[in-house]
Amino acid sequence: MRRRNLCIGAVIVAMLAVFALVGCGAAETTGAQGSGTETSEQTVGDITQSMTDEAASQLEDELGAFEITAMQRELAKDNEAGYEVLDAGRGNPNWINTKARLAYARLMDFAVAECQRDMSKGDMAGHGQRKGVGNRFDAAMDPADETDKFLIDAVAYCVDTLEMDKDELLMELTDGIVGDYYPSPSRCLTHTETILNEYLQSTLYGGADLAGQTKVFPTEGGSAAICYIFQSLSHNRVLKPGDKIAIATPIFTPYLQIPDVNNYGLVSIDVTSTAESGWDIDESELSKLEDPTIKAFFLVNPSNPASRALSDSTLERLEQVIQKNPDLIVITDDVYGTFVDGFRTAYSVVPHNTILVYSYSKLYGATGWRIGLIAVNEENVVDRLISELPDEDQRELEDEYSIVTSDSKDMAFIDRMCADSRSIGLYHTSGLATPAQVFMDLLSLTHLVHGDDDPYIAQSKKLVRERYEALMDALGLEPDESRENAQYYTIVDINKLIAARYGEDFADWKKSNKLDVEFLNDLASKKGVVLMYGPGFEAPEGCVRISLANLDAEDYVELVRRLGELLEEYHAAYEDQTALSEAA
Repeated sequence: MRRRNLCIGAVIVAMLAVFALVGCGAAETTGAQGSGTETSEQTVGDITQSMTDEAASQLEDELGAFEITAMQRELAKDNEAGYEVLDAGRGNPNWINTKARLAYARLMDFAVAECQRDMSKGDMAGHGQRKGVGNRFDAAMDPADETDKFLIDAVAYCVDTLEMDKDELLMELTDGIVGDYYPSPSRCLTHTETILNEYLQSTLYGGADLAGQTKVFPTEGGSAAICYIFQSLSHNRVLKPGDKIAIATPIFTPYLQIPDVNNYGLVSIDVTSTAESGWDIDESELSKLEDPTIKAFFLVNPSNPASRALSDSTLERLEQVIQKNPDLIVITDDVYGTFVDGFRTAYSVVPHNTILVYSYSKLYGATGWRIGLIAVNEENVVDRLISELPDEDQRELEDEYSIVTSDSKDMAFIDRMCADSRSIGLYHTSGLATPAQVFMDLLSLTHLVHGDDDPYIAQSKKLVRERYEALMDALGLEPDESRENAQYYTIVDINKLIAARYGEDFADWKKSNKLDVEFLNDLASKKGVVLMYGPGFEAPEGCVRISLANLDAEDYVELVRRLGELLEEYHAAYEDQTALSEAA
């Protein structure tokens, strides 16, 4: 059981002091190392060392991995070696999907032309008209043009496979991309909900047929989705202060902090995976969820930072857990699911107990778009738990939601989340921006027109696999070739790596003389390499997370070479200290 201390003010002050010192050092420096000019005696490395002696331990205890990494990015900019920064701390991919973006621009052209048909006065146009829009679309698109051909195929898929009315579909797409109306319905555009459901079923459900019974709420990315879920679970009295929630660790650092912030007052229980178990969840850990006092189970699948999907046996065991604890709410963030062959989300196994979160950010290089979603089954445990609340609680909630619906008693949880996202009173202006919803449509359709033979998803998997293999080869580590390994990130235990290369004595010396944050500070300030602090994810001491998303394969080889340089410097210091001790 864990309660996190988020009193970080003193640590932030220490960090600011370090940056101030770095700035002063830069002012005294006549040039960067390697430029042919001299540097001041007080280097960034010296400053880093003086900081870590006083504050590294506190940093490790009180700051999250992302805050620590932000500091190390600053240190890496003026690294002593003058190297170009290699930042393997970011999960932001260094690729994008072009097909959907070009189609978006082309569809915007068509949509604006439709508005100009209605009225055109300089830069002013009217609104698009539904009647005949399908025929005008056919006339405007050129099958010989690659982008037009995709739009033709995408519309044909929606009409022929999803059985949509062509004019109604194109009216939604053109109005949506222009953004000239409030989202209506506010939770999700009608055809968008169908398209997103088909995409989720094709990529995440592992053969389960759930699209027809799933409701979708597009959100401003996966992070907003998580915020909305916890906000509404709290507001609707499903999670109360003092309630226990289980968190599958290691996990994305900010998720560890949710129970303690916003006055939720939740108590978190670790359900831990380990390297020895292949970062899957052991039977003994999953059995914790059978305790009926645990109200929710929160996981990222495939995990972050370990990048491992739950095995089929673990998913089957989760189904057994739900049979023993039928009120358990499972919240799963499946953003990395498309990087695993044959991926199965927890939603496909226990759909009535699961709230699914997905983001288009990683696969499609769309982190700046902030587009994600929440998916919930039409029959779900949260709606049942709300219906079983004490009469007083139900009356209070019905009264609050009655300002936006005449049927507040039966308002579904997913619609309550949409209302809560705008503090209920602004429900009529809620919902994700319609141009963003249309972009989600187009991204989804780049996959759906191909189905299982999607060349873009295949190329994305191939790209991260090549980088992962280059890193593992350079480190001299055996790659994990299991199906469950998404290979988007990997965890490396630096202490074990040192023991394998130099022996246990030196590994013990490093652990005694260099805290994890000190090691990462040295790697950044001396070698220009940024990695993420593993224990900030609840990974074991000595572990770092390396992203395979944002550097090229040869960069990972160079990263390992620089890591080796730093370890050689450590080893020289170790030998000097050992020699002095023996001489004494």
